[in-house]
Order: sequence, then structure tokens, then C-alpha cells
Amino acid sequence: MKNFFDTIWLYTHANPKKILFFVGVLYFIFWILFDDFGLLKRIRMEADHVMLLDRQKVEQKKIIDNELRIKHARDPDSIEKAARERYNFRKPGETLFIIREK
Repeated sequence: MKNFFDTIWLYTHANPKKILFFVGVLYFIFWILFDDFGLLKRIRMEADHVMLLDRQKVEQKKIIDNELRIKHARDPDSIEKAARERYNFRKPGETLFIIREK
């Protein structure tokens, strides 16, 4: 084991520029990958951005649906539809079938 360390020590003293260059390259690669503005952080942020864009589309669709529901809230047909769907109301003589998904 001592022979191994002696070999490394001699190589380091014989080629200091190569060792310094190698350490510099390793530091640069580490900096590019793991810094606050590094590639891994950037990839994670891009994935979050895509997820948030998808969520925004879903929420925009819900907003549009709610605006349409509000706009037509006073129509007699929409009042009847809401009463039938939400509160399970029925007309006299009708049979009510409730189907729920599991």
C-alpha cells in the first residue's frame, strides 16, 4: 500500500500541471452539474414548469366551465339539471337510478 502512495506522490511531483488541469476539469464539471444554476437544477425546474403548465390548462378549463355555469344559472333548464344531478330530485312518477363509480 505504501508503494502505491509513493507512486502517486512521485507522479504528482513529476507532473504538477497535469494534476492541476485534471483537478480544474473535475471542478468545472462538478460546478456545471451541481451549482445553483447547474444542469440538474435546470432539468428539475423544466419538469416543474411543464407540470405547472398542465395544471394551469386544467384550472383554466374549470374556470371556463364555472363561468358558463354562472352565466346560465338562472335558466330553468340548468336549475332543473343541477337539482337532478346534485340533489337526486325527480319528477313525480319517475324512477331514479343512481350510478356511482368506484
